[in-house]
Amino acid sequence: MPKETKFYDILGVPPTATGPELKKAYRKLALRFHPDKNPDAGDKFKEISEAFEVLSDEKKRRIYDEGGEQALREGGGEGHGFNFHNPMDIFDMFFGGSGGRGGRHGGGSRRGKDVIHQLSVSLEELYNGTTRKLAVQKNIICDKCNGIGAARADSVQTCSTCRGSGIEVHIRQLGIGMVQQMQTSCRSCRGKGQVINPKDRCKKCEGKKVVREKKILEVNIDKGMRDGQQVRFHGEGDQDVDMEPGDIIIVLDEKRHETFTRRHMDLVMTMQLSLSEALCSFQRTIDTLDKRVLAIQNKPGEVIRHADFRAIDHEGMPQYRNPFERGRLIIRFEVVFPPENFLPPEKLLELKRLLPRVDPTPVSVDAEECILHPFDPEKDSSRGRPGQHSRAEAYDSDDENDMGGGQRVQCASS
Repeated sequence: MPKETKFYDILGVPPTATGPELKKAYRKLALRFHPDKNPDAGDKFKEISEAFEVLSDEKKRRIYDEGGEQALREGGGEGHGFNFHNPMDIFDMFFGGSGGRGGRHGGGSRRGKDVIHQLSVSLEELYNGTTRKLAVQKNIICDKCNGIGAARADSVQTCSTCRGSGIEVHIRQLGIGMVQQMQTSCRSCRGKGQVINPKDRCKKCEGKKVVREKKILEVNIDKGMRDGQQVRFHGEGDQDVDMEPGDIIIVLDEKRHETFTRRHMDLVMTMQLSLSEALCSFQRTIDTLDKRVLAIQNKPGEVIRHADFRAIDHEGMPQYRNPFERGRLIIRFEVVFPPENFLPPEKLLELKRLLPRVDPTPVSVDAEECILHPFDPEKDSSRGRPGQHSRAEAYDSDDENDMGGGQRVQCASS
């Protein structure tokens, strides 16, 4: 067990979480608590980014698991501490953002922010392919004033506070001969560099030059697409004056399926068998994601053991952009044993004669007779003292002393 679980708790994952599970948890939380979408979230977005940055890196995760956050900041014994990256940079790298904070695009023109929406899709939709309609809100240039913000162009004046730069510079005296210079967005023009007299403002956009519009996007989900894959609508982002629109990016979020689990191109399912079916053959049907029915059976005499696997070729997920190529359908069998006293004693003797012969273990006359009691390591570990090994680990140790234990892209909602 890790020394600390703070970063795991922030992402809402167990300490055994895999890389894909960490990525999925980060994606959901980052979109939810992004400052553009949730300005009241405080430092939550920063905490999520820091937790993901550590746990997604194998070396940093090992240091954190062994020594906690303190060891991480001290460099894990290497003499230099670890510095976290800008949360926005991590967000951009994860979602493939470009120019989200005023970057350049194309022939040097300014480019607007990309807008990200998350779209929940079922495994059936990723298997069969479909088209989903998604309503989004976006800014467009006001058609009444053509983006001027006023009835007449001469009503727009250069801001006298910032002199058209959109930035205010503040000088702060720190001490004798020491000053601090800070830049903030101009309060008078809100960083626009221009001001409009309230009585001259456009009635439709109220001087903002853009208005909010609802648009319906048709999202084509191709067969074989995966969780986290992006569908990009170029130039469909928010419009602004003298700026090229960014993109709208749809991030697919695969919903959990009640029967199948996806592993790349394979589909994995669990099937329960009775003891008689496991020993004496069985016949079952499987409903596929495209509403076909598969019939499966094993041969008489072929024994299915608990946790055995079997595979059916070409019945898994279709390959993206090559849907005629499919993965496997993998079945994990769970053998369900009958309850206690399921047969009377005379029938048990008859069953024992039918099963393969097992030679009895010789017992000496000096052996002491003991009684077996039911035991559940899960429940027993919950009664242990803090610091004990979890679950059944304490009962796997060869040392009886161990038994005591000591151990910037804009975000939007769909």
